[in-house]
Amino acid sequence: MKISEINIQLIKPKNGLVAFASVVLDEQIYLSSIGIHQKLDGSGYRLTYPTKKAGERDFNIFYPIDRDLGVALERAILEKLTAVLNKQSLRKDSHADR
Repeated sequence: MKISEINIQLIKPKNGLVAFASVVLDEQIYLSSIGIHQKLDGSGYRLTYPTKKAGERDFNIFYPIDRDLGVALERAILEKLTAVLNKQSLRKDSHADR
């Protein structure tokens, strides 16, 4: 599967959630609201996929069934997150130098 148009939207961190991601798969389907959470031990990030609450139950909107696709999505999204965070850090550093 081709993963493209990866977008990261940073948010004010809350309960480990630091950003949301969206991707396009095979130029055919747009997936959004993929949560990016900092791992509890601070060693990196993990993804969560959107759910809908109905009464007491949570229903999955979508998630990767194939392990290889899950790993590919995680790798692509976290690579993009790293680039966004590095760019943000560089911007903060350049403002601090003024």
